[in-house]
Amino acid sequence: MKQRNHRTPGRARRLLAGLAALPALVALASPAFAAGPPTAEVNTTDLAVTDDTVKVGILHSITGTMAISEIGSVQAEKLAIKQINESGGVLGRQIEFVQEDGASDWPTFAEKTRKLLRQDKVAAIFGCWTSASRKAVLPVMEQFNGMLYYPTFYEGLEQSPNVIYTGQEATQQILAGIDWAVKEKGAKTFYLLGSDYIWPRTSNKIARKHIEKKGLKVVGEEYYPLGHTQFNSVINKIKLRKPDVIFASVVGGSNVAFYKQMKAAGVDFTDESPLLLTISVTEDEIRGIGGENVNGIYASMKYFQSLDNANNKEFVAAFKDAYGDDMVIGDVTQAAYLGPWLWKMAVEKAGSFDIDKIREASPGIEFKKAPEGYVRIHENHHLWSKTRIGRAQSNGQYEVVYETKELMEPDPFPEGYQ
Repeated sequence: MKQRNHRTPGRARRLLAGLAALPALVALASPAFAAGPPTAEVNTTDLAVTDDTVKVGILHSITGTMAISEIGSVQAEKLAIKQINESGGVLGRQIEFVQEDGASDWPTFAEKTRKLLRQDKVAAIFGCWTSASRKAVLPVMEQFNGMLYYPTFYEGLEQSPNVIYTGQEATQQILAGIDWAVKEKGAKTFYLLGSDYIWPRTSNKIARKHIEKKGLKVVGEEYYPLGHTQFNSVINKIKLRKPDVIFASVVGGSNVAFYKQMKAAGVDFTDESPLLLTISVTEDEIRGIGGENVNGIYASMKYFQSLDNANNKEFVAAFKDAYGDDMVIGDVTQAAYLGPWLWKMAVEKAGSFDIDKIREASPGIEFKKAPEGYVRIHENHHLWSKTRIGRAQSNGQYEVVYETKELMEPDPFPEGYQ
């Protein structure tokens, strides 16, 4: 069913207009560097690779209800491409990108993927946000043997040879977040609330199993269509059932309505009664929601803009220099930034742009300059990463209140949760 477009909050409109006005095919920076190996040696599968350039695809929603979440990913991928080009490119070639708009519509994502692979012959695609969009493009990626770098935290239960998952899967985000709420906040009852598509439903199925395994209780579970704006009914149910935790996976523009209506109903998240734990509201969404409407909520993520490390400070400064001091960076935006860099390292390790060779080269690749800190690609195509809990502030930033000591091994098929 085709998703209708929804209006984007005012502060993002000028940015959307600028993104939409960009040329479809762009090469970011092209200083002179030494020539790379001959094209015949590094491109044996008819990809868009010349002696001087290599073409990739960027595929996100810059219109529709998901634009509030996906704009940051586009910005981060373009920043990474610019930096890679300025440092010499990939195998001596400058990266050009073809940008397509998924328009918050899953069939459109599949259609644009087919175009990028068959017509544009891109060497990689950086894209998607929702699991529904990823599921729509996956058969196309596998049919035409492309490689997708997917940046969003997701439900797991998937491992494709044609996807590198740079966001967290369920055991790294959902289970760790619930464990923190139980241990640190004494949570015993949960209300599960999400948008109505595969990621929230599967995530909450996993969350429910984990909660019940601990002998705790789910007192409510509700889903609403993407773009939904009327949450007063479920807010009344939450008030009636008094859960310790609202476990929220509402996505896109619906977040604006939900959090504003919660505040209007007299809910003060700083009281933590109930405590709200989200797995979907990053700094990007808060920019549209308003920090005053989410002050006191908690989020389980691997990245927050406030992380205090040298890599992140450099990344935040570069991002703001490129897009303005008022811009913010959320978990998925940072994970999107990883994609072009991990692809570059895989290509150079393989000595080839060929997808099969990149696939073989990817496991074990380390990115020590990741803003979140060190990450490494697992054999299952997911990333080893830490999990963090942040508490939202009125200024739109998260204060990190918890961090796992070690990197968490990705486990997209956890025993007992399938």
